[in-house]
Order: sequence, then C-alpha cells, then structure tokens
Amino acid sequence: MGMPEATPSIIGKAASPDFDTLHFRRTLSQFATGVTVITTRAGLGSPPGAPFVGITASSFNSVSLDPPLVLWSMATRANSLPMFRDGSHYIINVLSASQLDLCQRFATLKGDRFAGVDYRLSENGLPILANALAWFECHNRSRYDEGDHVIFVGEVERCGVHDNAGNPLVFHDGRFATTDPLTD
Repeated sequence: MGMPEATPSIIGKAASPDFDTLHFRRTLSQFATGVTVITTRAGLGSPPGAPFVGITASSFNSVSLDPPLVLWSMATRANSLPMFRDGSHYIINVLSASQLDLCQRFATLKGDRFAGVDYRLSENGLPILANALAWFECHNRSRYDEGDHVIFVGEVERCGVHDNAGNPLVFHDGRFATTDPLTD
C-alpha cells in the first residue's frame, strides 16, 4: 500500500458557527492555561516616566524547538498593541501561584504598572519579573492578524527557570488556581 495523498491545508470556507459568543467563551474556559505577564518597552502614548509596558496573557504556547519559537496573542483593541507590534523584543514571564497580585495588576491597573514591582533587566533592557517561574526573551519574529486578535510568534533568544518559585498560576473556568501533582 502506498502513502495517502496529502490533504490541502485549506479546503473551502468554514461553516457559520452554530453557537453564540458566550457559549464559545464557556467552552474555551474548560482548557486550563498558565498565566503570563508579557513586557516590552513603552512607546508614544505611554504614561509619563513609564519606560515599560506589560500585559497579562494566558494565550501562550510553544511552537517549535528548532528554532525555539513560542506564540501568544493580544486583542486588536488593546492600547499597548502598537508597542508590542512595533518593538523588536519582549519578555514572556510565566507567573507562579504567589504572583496573583501581579497578574491582576498587569490586567487592570492604569498608569505605570511597574511602580513598586521587583524586576531585573534582560540583555535587551526589558523587565524580567522577580520570582517568575520562567521567562523567555523573544525577538518579535512575526505577527498574524486573525479575527479580533494578533498572534505573535517570538523566536526565543534567552530563557530561564526559577527553580524555587513554587507552583504555576493557572486560569480555568473563569477562576485562578494552581496545580498539584496527581502522583509523585
């Protein structure tokens, strides 16, 4: 027997959804995600004296090991979108369960979200949050406009792990949680 023929990656057009937005959100909420804060340099329109911007995002995933690629997405209506779209680099900080306050701060606070936040600067001068479980310093490789979001693909130039930061912060079913191993 021979190999099956390759299937084209795009076949026609998708059918109209048979659900509303609320049902779709509820269904998506059943997928537990980690929580990140993504940071970059501030641009025009940022609060005075605030050199950086940061946002909370749960839309983070690995793409490739070789080259090392990750992705995340951001709403097209986000005020900080131009800074992430136009910047050359950003940091993805993976939050620990003890960092719920940072998650909420970077999701809701107006003004300088970094005021009083402990961080160090990466080789590209971007904030790596203290006690984050892990971090990825990414070159802003590519962006894709899809629906009401922009998908960012970052090529990881540097990364690190904080071994003693505890369990990850997780978002599931509209609530924050953490993880515990099912077995040792």
